[in-house]
Amino acid sequence: MDALTIKQQNNTIGIVLDKGNKKFVFEGRSLPENTVKFFEPVMKWIEEYKKEPLDQTDIDLNFIYFNTSSAKIILEVLQEFDQIHREGKNVKITWHFMEDDYDIKEAGEEYESMVSVPFEYVEHPEEDYE
Repeated sequence: MDALTIKQQNNTIGIVLDKGNKKFVFEGRSLPENTVKFFEPVMKWIEEYKKEPLDQTDIDLNFIYFNTSSAKIILEVLQEFDQIHREGKNVKITWHFMEDDYDIKEAGEEYESMVSVPFEYVEHPEEDYE
């Protein structure tokens, strides 16, 4: 299965979905003009991954900001990984956030309440985001 890499831009997150290297990362600011179109290759990749997932899938989510349309798609992404988890595979979400950014932390907590995948929260100093 080929890796999917989307480079981070000013208004779009960087994404690495690499089964071979066990790397699943979403990071940055998500404000794409067309959210559905932007995430379309991501959803297709996850659909393929679900057919033969790893025994352990660790996903790093490190958002600076995301708009409402991105929030909906992020939930859909999490629900796809949740399905893998409910089918008996180990899945863990590490939700990274900048210190004092309680909005992003609370968003993670809301997502956690909507899926069965365990979340871990990691707070980073502001200089990590400069």
